Amino acid sequence: MNSRLHLCILGSGSKGNAAILEGPRSSLMIDCGLSFQETVHRCQHCSVDLQRISALLLTHEHVDHTRGAISWYKHFGTTIISTAETAMARKSLSQLPIECIGHSDTFEISGICIQSFPTSHDAADPIGFRFSLKDPAEKELDTVGFCTDTGYLTIEACNALYGCRILGIEANHDKDMLTGGTYPAFLKERVGGRRGHLSNCQTAEALPSLLSKKTEAVVALHLSEQNNRPQLCMQALAEAAGAIAVNTHLARTTDGSLSVYVASQDHPLFIQ
Repeated sequence: MNSRLHLCILGSGSKGNAAILEGPRSSLMIDCGLSFQETVHRCQHCSVDLQRISALLLTHEHVDHTRGAISWYKHFGTTIISTAETAMARKSLSQLPIECIGHSDTFEISGICIQSFPTSHDAADPIGFRFSLKDPAEKELDTVGFCTDTGYLTIEACNALYGCRILGIEANHDKDMLTGGTYPAFLKERVGGRRGHLSNCQTAEALPSLLSKKTEAVVALHLSEQNNRPQLCMQALAEAAGAIAVNTHLARTTDGSLSVYVASQDHPLFIQ
């Protein structure tokens, strides 16, 4: 059996979020915040087999994570999974046959073990995920962590994200850009608050405690167009990971064992 997971970030940012996790037997979609047509287009661009997608997992109900969910379900009938609170938080979602999980559950889909964990965002019951492939003795063969839209990393998030081979983690804003920017005071407080979004600095501070020798890739997610720049994010995360910037969207350690990527709102990113 192929013991590797692959992560394709179709788009990440306030205009729409969606990702594909490819496993040996099927693929999973994480959030569906792009339009149906754009989601299909970007899947095709990354050679993602649409018929292999067996489930759609929602992190929370905000429209930039759920915009395309109804159209996706109408076209493919894919199983949709979220917490009960998320399913009821938006009228459009409450009309879908969503399979509900708790924010600290472990379950399996087509051989992929999925662990949910609570995040901290101004949503009904937001969650992140740890995905893993295991051998018959329950030893992890490969792991991917996915955490976006959270004002801080919960204890559960830190535990679940530690040592993942691929770590997708939010780095939404630069604190100075947010403070000096044009957002009204209430929005600055929301974004930078405990139920808002992780800053470059917060993510950089957390990275050393999340990385292990197994970690091969870190992906910065959900960059703000107004309050961040890829080069600022890359500078912070690359330094924290001991990597050297190759360009504004990629850095690597000198031995090549770890790469740091900055995901884009407009262009897919495929990580093997």
